[in-house]
Amino acid sequence: MFLVCQKKYTIFEAKKENIMPRVFKPVDISKEEKEARKDYFDRHTPFVICDNEVKRGEKFKVKIRLGEEYLHPDDPDHFISYIQLWNRETFLAEAHFTPGTMGNEASHIEVDFYIVPKVSMNLTAMATCTKHGLWQSDPVEVKVAD
Repeated sequence: MFLVCQKKYTIFEAKKENIMPRVFKPVDISKEEKEARKDYFDRHTPFVICDNEVKRGEKFKVKIRLGEEYLHPDDPDHFISYIQLWNRETFLAEAHFTPGTMGNEASHIEVDFYIVPKVSMNLTAMATCTKHGLWQSDPVEVKVAD
């Protein structure tokens, strides 16, 4: 739940009401708490995996992966509902998931997006867990060369 204007909103209600939900990032907490809750943060945090330099106008792959060490559940009431790719404030792509997409087994959720860049980019991924809200990756700079 999110506390917005003294009213609690789920991620889905916030989206419906066009209200920005709270975005979670592991950097928002102390180093000690981060280490103690490493599994929780790792399984929810998206990571952008791609080349740091690409050619202008040529299609390239951007992989988004949730977690490095720990798996995320795929239960009827606890799963990743979508993953988004952003270039700064520009929305680029989105993949939606339903419960059971991963065979009701915990896994590293992954999705590949293919984009054609024209200018250098600062890519960020967003992922929504139905139980723990919206999570944001660290940005990844991608230089575009001719």
